[in-house]
Amino acid sequence: MRQLKSTRPGEEWKVTYATPVYGGWDLIIECSFEELNDLDRIISFCRTELSEYIEETMTLCGTQPNYP
Repeated sequence: MRQLKSTRPGEEWKVTYATPVYGGWDLIIECSFEELNDLDRIISFCRTELSEYIEETMTLCGTQPNYP
């Protein structure tokens, strides 16, 4: 997952962090992107291209760009 990034011209999104977790979720992924529309593309990409590995998704947004 950490290697995922856009391959389409004009899109600048990429996965910046991924870690397994225990409990209600199995994986947390952090992404960076330029435009809010890119978030839709990231989610759609994961839900379609990785659908054989994903049963369910939940999207949470953070607004602090430089969180430690």
